[in-house]
Amino acid sequence: MSEERFDLVIRGQRILTTAGIAPREVGVRNGKIVAIEPLGNGLAGTEVIELASDETLLPGLVDTHVHVNEPGRTEWEGFASATRAAAAGGVTTIIDMPLNSVPPTTTVENLKLKREVAEDQAFIDVGFWGGAIPGNKADLRPLHDEGVFGFKCFLLHSGVDEFPHLDADEMEEDMAELKSFDSLMIVHAEDSHAIDRAPHPGGDHYETFLASRPRGAENKAIAEVIERARWTGARAHILHLSSSDALPMIASAKRDGVKLTVETCPHYLTLMAEEIPDGATAYKCCPPIREASNRELLWQGLQDGTIDCIVSDHSPPRWISRTWRTATLPWPGAVSRRCSWACP
Repeated sequence: MSEERFDLVIRGQRILTTAGIAPREVGVRNGKIVAIEPLGNGLAGTEVIELASDETLLPGLVDTHVHVNEPGRTEWEGFASATRAAAAGGVTTIIDMPLNSVPPTTTVENLKLKREVAEDQAFIDVGFWGGAIPGNKADLRPLHDEGVFGFKCFLLHSGVDEFPHLDADEMEEDMAELKSFDSLMIVHAEDSHAIDRAPHPGGDHYETFLASRPRGAENKAIAEVIERARWTGARAHILHLSSSDALPMIASAKRDGVKLTVETCPHYLTLMAEEIPDGATAYKCCPPIREASNRELLWQGLQDGTIDCIVSDHSPPRWISRTWRTATLPWPGAVSRRCSWACP
């Protein structure tokens, strides 16, 4: 029996480890797991939790794509409610996106303000992305030194005027800057020109909205990200992939050694355009939920490693209207709080 004492010991028949689910004892000290031993070793703890036979202990989930909106738009959601909801769903770390708060996380001063707001309200671990917008190239290194995990940019209007988008050349310039200190550019990849030329959404039919955000807009923007990452040698990450058409060029870029990672979301893997009812604007997100055949190809991309991770894009906005024409969410990645699949 171990004589070492832990703050907390959890014992159970079903504990997920790197080798699979097995009977184990877990020792925690100062909030960190420091020991995992076979069940029966008798780890001693100030507090001991015995799991029931039908309970399984899993590692906490990390959600790297969350819009908390505080400060400035706390009525949409703040750190207290966002982190409580995350904890209830088994998410123990979130990384907050730099836009939708006022001010956005585009300077060290703004980052410090967001940290101060979050400090006394967070029920889980919280990290922050910085923002790459026109004119803040000089802020990127200081934000990196202050601990942001990387930098988000848009290749089309972000939906909020205080977070303007980059064109492809500006993105490349910022990528070159990020390469100098090995940071990461994460990109909302939809091409504004392709969307400008697409049909305008109208009425209450989902198919009209889907046509307004074609796969080609996503594919074209992803191609730009790949080539700019190839030319600069910078690390790049594609946010919320919805177009399965892009999977072959993503796989090819990875084989070529481009430093590229890709995420998708539960709504793209579970929902399908064919089943979205008329007027159901709670399903509106950008890029959009596509067809069933597209969904199955995304699953294949996840299984073969072309897609690296799944994130929520948790984004509770203001209430929205019941027609596609007027159902304007406040930013392109947004999903209504009525969409339970998009929430932690």
